[in-house]
Amino acid sequence: MSISGNQMELREEDIRKHYAAAAAMLEGFDHTPRIAKPAVEAKTPERSSGLGTRRRFRSTTPGLVTRSSARPEGVHLIARIEAADDDDPLTSPLQATLQHALRRALAISLAMGEAYADVSGLADLKRANLAGSLDGARKGEFTELLAAEALIAAHVFANAAAYLLAPHGSEAQAEVGEAEELLTDNAPLALHGALWELDQKLAQHGTDDVHLIAATAAYAEQLMEKAALRAQTAPRLEGFTAAAWRVETDDLTISGFEPATKAKSTTLTMAFKKPHEVVGNHIAKHQALRLSKMLMAYDFDRRLNPFAEMGGFIFTFMGDGKPGTGKTTLIQMMAGLIHDYCQNAGYAFRYQNFGIDNIDSYQGKSGQNAKSFIQNVIDPGVIGFGTIDDIDQIAGKRGDRQSSAGQQEVTAVFMEAFAGANTVVRGNCTFGMFSNYPENVDDALRQRAGARFLVDGPQTREDYIDILTLLMGKNHEIPLGDHDLYGAQEIKQAVARSFEAHNRPQEPGLAEVFGRVHDQIGELDSLAKLGTYLKAIQQADERFTGRAIKNITDAVKVRAMDFELPDDWMENPELFLFQDYDTKSAMIAELRVPITIDMVVQEINRYADSEFRYADKSDEAAIEAMVRDFGRQEEAKRRYLEGKG
Repeated sequence: MSISGNQMELREEDIRKHYAAAAAMLEGFDHTPRIAKPAVEAKTPERSSGLGTRRRFRSTTPGLVTRSSARPEGVHLIARIEAADDDDPLTSPLQATLQHALRRALAISLAMGEAYADVSGLADLKRANLAGSLDGARKGEFTELLAAEALIAAHVFANAAAYLLAPHGSEAQAEVGEAEELLTDNAPLALHGALWELDQKLAQHGTDDVHLIAATAAYAEQLMEKAALRAQTAPRLEGFTAAAWRVETDDLTISGFEPATKAKSTTLTMAFKKPHEVVGNHIAKHQALRLSKMLMAYDFDRRLNPFAEMGGFIFTFMGDGKPGTGKTTLIQMMAGLIHDYCQNAGYAFRYQNFGIDNIDSYQGKSGQNAKSFIQNVIDPGVIGFGTIDDIDQIAGKRGDRQSSAGQQEVTAVFMEAFAGANTVVRGNCTFGMFSNYPENVDDALRQRAGARFLVDGPQTREDYIDILTLLMGKNHEIPLGDHDLYGAQEIKQAVARSFEAHNRPQEPGLAEVFGRVHDQIGELDSLAKLGTYLKAIQQADERFTGRAIKNITDAVKVRAMDFELPDDWMENPELFLFQDYDTKSAMIAELRVPITIDMVVQEINRYADSEFRYADKSDEAAIEAMVRDFGRQEEAKRRYLEGKG
């Protein structure tokens, strides 16, 4: 076992020595289920012709009545896999791939358990227990360490199996249900329980080679989730979670109870847009450009972005505006920029959109789809960009009877992923939520968007000339006239004008609050006066909570990082991207600008304007709906009385 930084290597020879034991487990073993109930009964052969099998023995001994007396049934995974295609007596390539992947995953799990036993002291306790010399005072510690090893063995087996099978997956999916037979007495029993349950799942869902892979991968995901959940409260796991474990041959890194994924790029088929093709939307375009370059500062060795550590990194943002104002164009521009930067640097880039087609009528499936989307984008081995277009149709408001169960599941998953207790912002990915009707998004979910991109489309005369010229194309000879084409789209000038517009609020409700506070305390030139203004906003809108203040301060930190990373840093990766983490941090720190009072006031107004805009629209929509209801009631009453008369 070699050690590098906080990464430890599982040597190939330590893994391969467990191949024989792993193959024996796949060949066959007996297991009595203790938690799960068999979904497929094993056929027990008759002992002799005409003599049936006996009924199950039920103990009458006190204390043993409740213990399971089920017969241990034989688990033969290799035979189960090969039986998927009865018409072909030979093992198919996919069946062989699955057998090899399971053997490899079991061997990695056994090697990991052995390594954990060495670093945690469990190996010494095992030897003492075998020799009958285990101190009674250490039996509690011994039991806890065995349980920890069992959780590690189960999770690593599932993690490695899912990782090794990922390249062989297809569009086929299997709904295998929850993993139940997770036994924590010791590592061998944990693996036996997992293999027994996998055998049950394959018997139900492994109808052909493609579904064998799908069912195994689905069960591995469920087992990982169950083991990780159990590990949250289990003791003695520090020896495993304190370091990352590397399997060089498979390019597999085991980082505690986090799922490992292959750092592969997604193939993008969208039509990318250049920045000048995004007309108007100056602040949104400006922040998207900055964020695209911020992502590229991510350090794959440290697995952290200097911007995330210093402050100013946008993990989630909300893009809202009227239909046709350019939200899709903004997504195409940002995805195109990141894609080009990653190609130049040789980084894996993963873009994924979560759409309405991911909402499923099958209970729990929508939540699984949302979790899969989140996991794919936050994979620390890639630069990730995830978008949720029309989020008001996808994530349902809590308590809204018109929202489906699937939409409610998606809301719960996004709430936890974007600002939950287990959320870790590494700075390698960002999520954009886009909507024409953000007032219909659940308040708490909307407030988890750290930045607001107002996508308002073209605004000025120059903007409309630019967008007309752009969309007309080149198949004409109409003269341009007296106009500096795309001159109004120069980012620096346009952004400066846009930010200055927020020195005072835009929404009438907020403007009234601002004017009243300004009359009482004068210019907002101190933290005390800014706090007074924030309290006044909260009194006007009770949804303006501590999370709103955090989002505002994060936006201010973004403004402090409001500098252009030089283009040659992106074009020549040696200058910046390939530098070590500390060097990149120092280079960024030199460009940072100080925070000013104007920045803070502008960001308060920008954020509060958006909340007041959402609240006003939401209240107005609710009032209009009630007016329609009252009108229908009055008309129904009139017709009813006419009918009686």
